[in-house]
Amino acid sequence: MEDDLDLETAGTDAGADAGFEAALDASLAPAAGAGEGFIVLAATPIGNMGDASARLVSWLGNADIVAAEDTRRLHRLVTSLDVTVSGRIVSYHEHNEAAKTPELLAQVQAGKVLLMVTDAGMPSVSDPGFRLVEAAAAAGVRVTAAPGPSAVLTALALSGLPTDRFCFEGFLPRKSGERASRLHDLAVEPRTMVFFEAPHRLEAMLRALHTAFGPARPAAVCRELTKTYEEVIRKPLSGLLEWAEAAEIRGEIAVVVAGAPAADHGTPEDHVAAVNELMRQGMRMKEAVAVIAHDVHVSKRELYSAVLAARG
Repeated sequence: MEDDLDLETAGTDAGADAGFEAALDASLAPAAGAGEGFIVLAATPIGNMGDASARLVSWLGNADIVAAEDTRRLHRLVTSLDVTVSGRIVSYHEHNEAAKTPELLAQVQAGKVLLMVTDAGMPSVSDPGFRLVEAAAAAGVRVTAAPGPSAVLTALALSGLPTDRFCFEGFLPRKSGERASRLHDLAVEPRTMVFFEAPHRLEAMLRALHTAFGPARPAAVCRELTKTYEEVIRKPLSGLLEWAEAAEIRGEIAVVVAGAPAADHGTPEDHVAAVNELMRQGMRMKEAVAVIAHDVHVSKRELYSAVLAARG
């Protein structure tokens, strides 16, 4: 597969139209029905313009309305892709999405095709778009997607940490007390965690992670993903903190942290005494076994057998 999209073919001139018509999802028009509007969430490049999909380019040239997080960034995007936006461009960001959503939804209900793009990556993932999708779902308006680049998934894949189960935590609270409280709750999270952070706050974030999760927790800092100076630093949190203290950090940052190691809850035999104590207080054996098995995360059947064996 070629690494870069041939941007010279990404325009909307007559020679390019046929190729991009083929890139459109053929099921959209029949599913939407004649005159029925719908919303397209389109992922934009997170750094390398060669990652722009043919469907993104086609929708930029054909949608009736393009809702953009930053219209200046949209202008740079379409200039790089050599595509002309034929529809109306609307600014849609975190400060106006509550007010703009009903207006945009009404346009879609009137039959317009609305394209939603953000500055980078997938709309609604730590970016504007969720409120629009939520309102569309409530109104029965169709929403589809032109998937593509994602900083979350790219960082996860490059981190070298387990990918079978993960969660996205976005940006941590800026206030130290709120951040510490959030990390206290996440200290026992077993899944790999993905965070975003600004470069000037990275050192403070890593210090907070070091305190909450311990110095040995494996992690990775992913910087400038897909860009010229892409860098992935894989170290325990203690090593990442030392790196951040010495480095001049720039660019877009994603931090990936391994989940908490599985706790050692011991064997059923280790908890027989706790069951006997509840029974001494008047609880029936079956109930006491159920309570302790739940609290210490061991098999109820095995704990019951261990209590019986201990009683001879």
